[in-house]
Amino acid sequence: MIDLRLLREDPDRVRASQRARGEDVALVDSLLSADERRRSSGVRFDELRSEQKSLGKLIPKASGDEKAELLKKAGELAAAVKAADAEQHEADEETKRLVLQLGNLVHPDVPVGGEEDFVVLETHGTIRDFAAEGFEPKDHLELGEALGAIDVERGAKVSGSRFYYLTGVGALLELALVNAAIAQATEAGFIPMLTPALVRPRAMEGTGFLGQAAENVYHLEKDDYYLVGTSEVPLAAYHMDEILDADQLPLRYAGFSPCFRREAGTYGKDTRGIFRVHQFDKVEMFSYVAPEDAENEHKRLLDWEKQWLTGLELPFQVIDVASGDLGSSATRKFDCEAWIPTQGKYRELTSASNCDSFQARRLSVRMRDGKKVQPLATLNGTLCAVPRTIVAILENHQLADGSVRVPEVLRPYLGGREVLEPISK
Repeated sequence: MIDLRLLREDPDRVRASQRARGEDVALVDSLLSADERRRSSGVRFDELRSEQKSLGKLIPKASGDEKAELLKKAGELAAAVKAADAEQHEADEETKRLVLQLGNLVHPDVPVGGEEDFVVLETHGTIRDFAAEGFEPKDHLELGEALGAIDVERGAKVSGSRFYYLTGVGALLELALVNAAIAQATEAGFIPMLTPALVRPRAMEGTGFLGQAAENVYHLEKDDYYLVGTSEVPLAAYHMDEILDADQLPLRYAGFSPCFRREAGTYGKDTRGIFRVHQFDKVEMFSYVAPEDAENEHKRLLDWEKQWLTGLELPFQVIDVASGDLGSSATRKFDCEAWIPTQGKYRELTSASNCDSFQARRLSVRMRDGKKVQPLATLNGTLCAVPRTIVAILENHQLADGSVRVPEVLRPYLGGREVLEPISK
């Protein structure tokens, strides 16, 4: 959540952020009104309680009519205190409800607009000219089936559409990717983590996934648990309700977990193969830093993602995501998009988001610097979303005979194998 003091001091900035996100600007005024009512009712309650305490000291000393009058007044005060307490509680709950609906403040450098209004910051690698090489590229599913690596038909039979099996060399390729990603993250100073896939509502709400993203979250109503769509959720909640010493920071974790997404609103999009699925595995970087270090940490996360994709020898571009496509928690987000030959365009493989203190305030994660205690900043960055990375590797490194060259960075994790061969030619 945002700092309410900032809302009071500069409401126009918050309105501009809401407008840039394409969200309800009137929410700002509703929140200002609720916050004013919360503060004034709090003052009223404190005044009545103080008067009640003072009166309580006079009653034992009084007698006769004076005591009867004081007792009558005490009864009236008790009713007034009770009413003021109820009003304060109601205003407080209304303020909390409204502030949780408000997205993070958009960074001033973020391009304003919707999904297609991103700005390309960098381009890396060379897109292959398959025509010059004398063959038409196959898509990842055709390649994967020939390699005995992907089985979507049986995935659909067992679990429905957008599910799949990774088989044989496909399973080995996932394990190679995960091990290589964790090795890079560990070398960079991240602590490897295996995280829960089920979390309580507060963890999901605290990271901002029960607002506009709620439609893509799986909820187990009987037990009131949520299936995570990213290990960002349990990693953000790992230090929930804790105060960390400033000299502990930065704290960096690399979480590996299964991820579950309903993919609501994407019917008809990316239905072929394993690019957009309901369940997948992912290695996620997560950082806790001092607020003043957040922007530099954001750049570092992006650099680690660029290092990873460069090591996989994939052509990719880096984009500055537009305001309307940020997600509620991020103040700014960079995506790395890999070239997918059969689609003829770049597609998202990784994201790096700066959430500044937005998640930390909601989850009550704070830092102590001397005597000062304040919310810290959290950031997250995808290192390897496995299925999409497999898609990019198969399509970009395919050979004319249907085999696939293995990037050098993965070979130690595949027994030195340089090429993945079709199971039958």
